[in-house]
Amino acid sequence: MRWFNRRSRADDSTIPTKLDREANRDDLAALADFVSSRQGVEFYLEPETTATDTTVVAIAHDGEWIRRRTGSPRTAAKLAHRHAVPLYEAARTGYPERMRAWNRAHPERRAR
Repeated sequence: MRWFNRRSRADDSTIPTKLDREANRDDLAALADFVSSRQGVEFYLEPETTATDTTVVAIAHDGEWIRRRTGSPRTAAKLAHRHAVPLYEAARTGYPERMRAWNRAHPERRAR
C-alpha cells in the first residue's frame, strides 16, 4: 500500500521548475563593461541552483561588485579568459574581505 506517498510513479520524473530567467547578452555585456571600467577585477563563479542560473560575481580591487548570470561555467571561463581575469569558485574560496567592507560602506546597495 502507498499510504504516505500520494504521487504516482510517473510524477517521480518531474523536472524542478526554474524560477528565474536564463542568462542573456546584456548580462555578459555588463560583466565585460565592469571589467573594462575597473581595476583588479576577479570573477567568483556561483553554481546554478533551482532558482537561479549560473552566476558570476565580479569584484573590483576596492570591493565594488556586481552579480550577473552567465548561463554556464564554460561561458564564465571564456569571459574570464577573454578579459584576462582570474576565475575562482565561490563555494571553495569564499568572497574576499574587501567585498564585505565595501558592502558595509555602501548600505544603500542592500535595498535592491
